[in-house]
Amino acid sequence: MSIQELFKHAPLLLGCVFITSCTTKTGVNNPLLHEWTGAYGGLPAFDQIDIADVEDAMVAGMELSLAEMESIANNPEVPNFENTIVEMERSGAALDRAFCYYGILRSNISTPAFREIDVALAPQFADYSAKITQNQRLFSRIKSIYEKSLQSPLEDDQQRVVELTYKRFEMNGAALDSLSKARYADINRELSSLYTTFSNNVLHDEENYVTFLTEDQLGGLPEGYIKSAAQTATAKGQEGKYAVTNTRSSMDPFLTSSTNRDIRKIVWTNYYSRGDNNDENDNKAIIAKILKLRRERVELLGYPDYPTWRLQDRMAKNPANALQLMETVWPAAIARVAEEVADMQAIADQNGDQITIEPWDYRFYAEKVRRAKYDLNSEEVKQYLQLDKLSDAMHYVAGRLFNYAFSLVPKGSVPVFHEDVKVWDVTDITTGNHIGLWYLDPYAREGKRSGAWATTYRSHTTFDGKTNVLASNNSNFVKPAPGEPLLISWDDATTFFHEFGHALHGMFSNVNYPYFSGTSVPRDFVEYPSQVNEMWAVWPSILQNYAVHYETGESMPKELLEKVLSAQKFNQGFSTTEYLASSILDQALHQLQEEDVPKADDLLGFEKNTLIKAGISFDAIPPRYRSTYFSHIIGGYSAGYYSYIWSEVLDADTVEWFKLNGGLKRKNGDHFRETLLSKGGSKNAIELFIDFKGSEPNIQPLLDRKGLN
Repeated sequence: MSIQELFKHAPLLLGCVFITSCTTKTGVNNPLLHEWTGAYGGLPAFDQIDIADVEDAMVAGMELSLAEMESIANNPEVPNFENTIVEMERSGAALDRAFCYYGILRSNISTPAFREIDVALAPQFADYSAKITQNQRLFSRIKSIYEKSLQSPLEDDQQRVVELTYKRFEMNGAALDSLSKARYADINRELSSLYTTFSNNVLHDEENYVTFLTEDQLGGLPEGYIKSAAQTATAKGQEGKYAVTNTRSSMDPFLTSSTNRDIRKIVWTNYYSRGDNNDENDNKAIIAKILKLRRERVELLGYPDYPTWRLQDRMAKNPANALQLMETVWPAAIARVAEEVADMQAIADQNGDQITIEPWDYRFYAEKVRRAKYDLNSEEVKQYLQLDKLSDAMHYVAGRLFNYAFSLVPKGSVPVFHEDVKVWDVTDITTGNHIGLWYLDPYAREGKRSGAWATTYRSHTTFDGKTNVLASNNSNFVKPAPGEPLLISWDDATTFFHEFGHALHGMFSNVNYPYFSGTSVPRDFVEYPSQVNEMWAVWPSILQNYAVHYETGESMPKELLEKVLSAQKFNQGFSTTEYLASSILDQALHQLQEEDVPKADDLLGFEKNTLIKAGISFDAIPPRYRSTYFSHIIGGYSAGYYSYIWSEVLDADTVEWFKLNGGLKRKNGDHFRETLLSKGGSKNAIELFIDFKGSEPNIQPLLDRKGLN
């Protein structure tokens, strides 16, 4: 595995960059290690994935990669950029290919059989990483090159590869003494297993806590939701009933529309109790272990706490800066959410509902407030938000801004891992040159993790010849009944554009070294380009042309469009508070001394007290992610979930720039791509932003957008 991939997706190591071929007998015999062949520069053989091949491929791939690293470490020549750093960048292609298939199975089509393999492999991944980062001969070569480069700097991109490689080895224990290295490796091995167990526990609760409804319990639910729920129930062996699955794409519209408060509570409780059901799949004790081990690990490295270690190579640099940003927004957000809940309560009182607003009521009564304040019905808006049309809209934006064309490839011409996946060929409109492929996997299914995300199967570099990009977007929309359109909510539409922004960011990459390719940027910068892409979901000309009624084909009426646009600041207190609460909880958990880490039975109490101290009741406004299913902080966002608000600052400032410069114009897209989007991680993130905008980020546009002034 090339060195940039070793760190890119830690701790799960799910990267996919592919350069060289595998030559051993094991590699030849295992299809998951085979070099990609065929059209479009070679394609992953997703149609040939077999769980039986996974463990052998991963073990063999790690052995091959370690042998390559040993060869580099034992090179008798004096260390230099070409014989060490370049060779590290070139290494691990066979393992990269295997990891791509492994990641697909893990995220999209996990089965009980795969999960057993996943658990068995977790400690082996940790051992593999340790054998690289703790290879003293390899680190000595890197250190030698790094120290020489301080005296005689290399070319800019070469210098940055060297500096980042050295820093990341150092951050991962390469400079420790032998005893500390051994303990560091033991901790990583244990953490790897805990991460896997945590994720599998969340997936278990998403699959198994399904609420089945009878016909008399469907009050308020739209017809399309009812049809999909019936189809899902039938697939789960409950024909004649209606299923609300334990995923956001099913939970959210149910809570918005259902008039049955008792069942709303059940559905909400199921969702917010994932990993917290006091059974064999409970995550509370696992969280405590993870926090203690992370603390011990960074103390071995000489850091006072985990966030200080984690944030040093991020834009924030340290926890104080992250907290300062959150504190700038937090007071206005909680003040606004209090007003919003009061509005909800007033509606409930006016209707004679005789209730006090609870979390399972927010979406239901927020919708009533939206209708009262803006005369806006979310279900009416949904009639104009068809997933297929929104895909066309995203492609149109990419064409206008960046000169990209998207052409749907014939079904069966490109291997896919599931029949629901569609693939588009991406080309330059002017030259016709091939850019890459875009895969779309839109529907929820058993074994697929919740949420929405983007994946790059192959990134662009010019390192060993130019490579095209294979990018994927994955969502969890409830699959419509046969012949029915997929209508989605306004929030889901913006999320769809957001994830497409990640895919575009990868396609725009124009760098030499794999280390920098695509979205290989600091975690608190990676969400920024994708959040900017959300602006086009609300751009008037896009809505006028692509928000068309699913039955009549007529464009969204001007009056409705104006209502949609005028309501953009609605409920911003709730939405901002919800995810900032998660960010605050993330920082609080990771700054605990080992002796203060709450035991399993005390975890919920700690969460409550943390938010009460911050000025808001946990019971009234729970965080979007509780620690027991907070997969972000088990993965790459640990001590870094604040990055979403950080990226929002950059995003709002950028949207303001686009508006001031004429909006959806090619010259604006070219400037954005040339100065920032194409650069990957080849330059400091804040420098990239200044290169694009000409000034430091300004928080005021974000406060204006959210109405939090």
